[in-house]
Amino acid sequence: MCLIALEDLILKKYIDRELIIINNVVLIGRITRDVELKFIPSTGLAVAKFNLAVDRGLYGEKKQQAEAKGQATADFINITVFGKSAENCANYLSKGNKCAILGRISTGSYTDKNGEKRYTFEVVADKVEFLESKGQAKPQDEEIWQPVDDEDFIPF
Repeated sequence: MCLIALEDLILKKYIDRELIIINNVVLIGRITRDVELKFIPSTGLAVAKFNLAVDRGLYGEKKQQAEAKGQATADFINITVFGKSAENCANYLSKGNKCAILGRISTGSYTDKNGEKRYTFEVVADKVEFLESKGQAKPQDEEIWQPVDDEDFIPF
């Protein structure tokens, strides 16, 4: 399923129901650490957790200024996936892979050891689209487009 299809799915799902309030998130980013897979003991349901680095869209001079000031140019978002999708994420995604997430924001809170209230934020993924296969992630400085030596070669 391509990203346009994900957007169409979102629009169709909510326009058909004529909902006014929508908690829907679409993210594209790179996984910052390998996927952690666990199973809920009572049900056997698979739960995958990972972190996604999502670029803020700063380019050129604005990105250089932010980096010079020590400001972040990406957001790091906790992702949780359940069921068969969680198992697929653990099997086919690894650190550095690019993926697209369609899900919802989930918040919570807890009290830490010192008695202070802490707040949590994560995205619970309904759909995960693998944009690269495991081991396919390219280093950031690697050239994406390679020049063609043969002038007679036309791929179309």
